[in-house]
Amino acid sequence: MKNAMNNTQQSSSAEDSGLDATDRLLIEATQQGLPLVAKPYQQLSETLGLTEGEVISRLQGMMERGVVRRIGVVPNHYKLGYRYNLMTVWDVPDEEVTQLGRSIGALDFVSHSYERPRHLPLWRYNLFAMVHGRSEEEVQGKVAVIRELLGDHCRDCRLLNSKKILKKTGLRLKKSKQAR
Repeated sequence: MKNAMNNTQQSSSAEDSGLDATDRLLIEATQQGLPLVAKPYQQLSETLGLTEGEVISRLQGMMERGVVRRIGVVPNHYKLGYRYNLMTVWDVPDEEVTQLGRSIGALDFVSHSYERPRHLPLWRYNLFAMVHGRSEEEVQGKVAVIRELLGDHCRDCRLLNSKKILKKTGLRLKKSKQAR
């Protein structure tokens, strides 16, 4: 996520969320991703001079405070052989969108599913689901499963084909003065 805030707003935001210097160093150490080793939290603890438990506890605390939303894997689907990637967008009744989103998100071929606000009259779609496959036919079959699951709740849909990988990044903090 590109951050357009100026330095004053960043510092203020960090202070408001209860980040101390060690939390900032932990964020800086993980903002490019966790180390790709068997025990990433242990490696971070050694790098930062903390115990593994402290690293985990600090990350959990930041999640509880909403500073960190989630820690997860961001796979490169192309490198895994999934060349056909569709963001499917669906127009479903607002009162059903949460339950329908959970049902779609539970499908093993959907990497993520979420609700987004409509922007009427131009954009009426409120349910998004990302589908990946090795062929166009495979992806179309998966879309048909979603369409069947939605049944009469589906008023319309669009299939948005990914043409390239967009760089996915998380929060970026400027280096703290201590780390320079």
